[in-house]
Amino acid sequence: MILQPIIDMVALCAKKGIKHAILSPGSRCAPITLAFARHPEIHSRTISDERSAAFIGLGMAQQLEKPVVLVCTSGSAAYNYAPAIAEAFFQQIPLIVITADRPPEWIDQWDGQTIRQHEIYGKHVKGSFQFPDDFAHPDKAWHANRITNEAINLASQFPYGPVHINIPLREPFYPEKEEKFSYPSEIHCFEPVAGNPQLSEESKKKLKASLTKFSRILIVPGQQRPNTKIQTILDELSKAGKAVIITDTLSNLQSSHSINYHDHFVGIQEVAPELDPDLIISFGKSIISKSLKLFLRKSRAVHWHIQSEGYVPDTYKSLSKIIHCSPYSFLEFFLQGAQAELSFVSKWKELENKVKSSIHSILEKADFGEYKAIATCLKHIPSQSKVHLANSMAVRYVNFLGERPQEIICNRGTSGIDGSNSTAVGCAFTTKDPVTLITGDMAFFYDRNAFWHNYPMNNLRIILLNNHAGGIFRLIDGPAKQPELEEFFETRQRLSAGNLAKDFGFEYHLANDERSLEMGLKDFYAKSIHPKILEIETNSPQNARILKWVKGKIAESLLDT
Repeated sequence: MILQPIIDMVALCAKKGIKHAILSPGSRCAPITLAFARHPEIHSRTISDERSAAFIGLGMAQQLEKPVVLVCTSGSAAYNYAPAIAEAFFQQIPLIVITADRPPEWIDQWDGQTIRQHEIYGKHVKGSFQFPDDFAHPDKAWHANRITNEAINLASQFPYGPVHINIPLREPFYPEKEEKFSYPSEIHCFEPVAGNPQLSEESKKKLKASLTKFSRILIVPGQQRPNTKIQTILDELSKAGKAVIITDTLSNLQSSHSINYHDHFVGIQEVAPELDPDLIISFGKSIISKSLKLFLRKSRAVHWHIQSEGYVPDTYKSLSKIIHCSPYSFLEFFLQGAQAELSFVSKWKELENKVKSSIHSILEKADFGEYKAIATCLKHIPSQSKVHLANSMAVRYVNFLGERPQEIICNRGTSGIDGSNSTAVGCAFTTKDPVTLITGDMAFFYDRNAFWHNYPMNNLRIILLNNHAGGIFRLIDGPAKQPELEEFFETRQRLSAGNLAKDFGFEYHLANDERSLEMGLKDFYAKSIHPKILEIETNSPQNARILKWVKGKIAESLLDT
């Protein structure tokens, strides 16, 4: 039997510009699956593991900046979406999550694959919608259309995010041989018309007066996509000495004019007082550097956040203004009306240049390990590659190493290790450019089902840092001092990616010293019909010693007068 409101829902998705759906197999969801799979304007892929499927959809929506549909069957399948949905919520990525469900009369009746799915994702979606369970009255079809319109509009409005449509379905689920799908050419569609928030003249006067009170100004962009216009105006501000621009690798706004090596010096007590700001201006989402967060909190500087609308957290414990306009329009205004203290700007740039001039020579003298290997790999990654960083040490190493020309992507919404592989795979589905995933062994093996599908991803390159443990715990004072470190925190493992490469048809190279690493990198980005893995095997205790040695040497160079 064909349910026309389901067909209409898919037609409305297409009319609103949705082009991609990630489907996970199941019987209860068959009417939804078939409606998406047969629509000529929607590219549907099937991924069996719902947890991977959701992160793959997230990786696609992250790049496309448009909603991607997820479809799964009833029961625990829906719960397997939860980690990616939470990540999408906090990273503000639009997903249309459609779950099939038992009809209401069969909930809590010990029927198979039945759980309480209504509002299952709680506060981690922008909205939860319950589709009608029958269409006996014409108003039910109107209601279904209204729900679909509202859900897609909500996911696509700032801040973007996931929405959930739960659809109760009764048997029969499959169309008869003679039944044909008929997608309507005209369907009721309503859409919001977005405005462009700008500062009023009155607001500009007040802000201009407020700015005269500050002369030690830091601009701290958070995680966001690359933006040429914002990059250009930030460079102008820096060159004119209007403010100090501090950029994490996740900001995608690093340049030779910004402070990129801050992680190496903001935590040094001897220099920190000279760096204290009196005003912090932020926009975008979170930053990666814990040292920078602690430094900014300790400074007790006034904090202004720029955002067109939506919730704003008090990250630095001193939020005093939420300025509702686009970051670009505020920075354009700021360029005309601010001036930082010259000695303040000079001190930041002096420390930046010292680290920049010493870090690579220090790394050359270091023993081989993750840190040195990552520095070597970054020199070989093409500028047009998208670079996905797994959480834990991968993202931190890259943040230590300064300006990157590539787009940097990392799941810092919840900062979990789950889903890094799958998110990179989703990204690879959206582009022909190389996609590079830099990951640790725990994150990599945790998400191996990312590759369990039948779709080409020959542009995917994986740099795997395998120290056979969760090495970050050796760098945290608490667990590092415990006798249970290796068994209960690092959770040591013996796995190698060689077998996985055979299972999934990857090209594979193992490196365990500088020479074998250079050999592995030589043709790593050469075109191939297969994805590639470069596994870099190191020792966890040795990596911790190297990191501490490099940090110590950099600190010495900064304090050496």
